[in-house]
Formats: sequence, C-alpha cells, structure tokens
Amino acid sequence: MNSAVINIKTDIKIKKEAQKITSDLGLSLSGAINGFLKQLIRDKTVLFSLNENVPSAYLLSSIKESESERKKGNFHSFKNSQESVSFLDGK
Repeated sequence: MNSAVINIKTDIKIKKEAQKITSDLGLSLSGAINGFLKQLIRDKTVLFSLNENVPSAYLLSSIKESESERKKGNFHSFKNSQESVSFLDGK
C-alpha cells in the first residue's frame, strides 16, 4: 500500500487524550484518523459535535411536548411488548 503523510496542527492535550482513547480502543491514532478519512470519503459527511452532552433544540422541544401530553393524561402504558405491538396494530 502506498501511503502519504498528513501533517496537522493540534493542541498537545488533545493529541495525548486522543492517543489514550484510541489506545484503549485497540487502535493507533493514525488508524483512527484513517478510519475517519475512509468514512468521510464513503459517506461524504462529517459527523462530530462541538457541544458534548448538550441536547438539540429539537430534542428539548420533543421532551417538553411529551411532558405536556403526559400531564394531560394523553399517553398509554403497557404491561409487555406484545401489548404495545397490539396497540400499534390497532387490535
């Protein structure tokens, strides 16, 4: 396999943390980056979040709507999964 060298600049702390995580996962940092590049090429999408553990506006809105509906009594409870499937099937 022919290989090329990519040089990037990053914070030392970020590099060290990334190396630790990839090592814990059984990967090298280079292997993880190559995996990212292959995924980028395959999916033509970059997936990462700048806001860790921060729910999206859509999720927050959905949660508020669910809470409101539950307070109104507009919900169904089921004893098991079969009951829920039967409900969804209209039986």
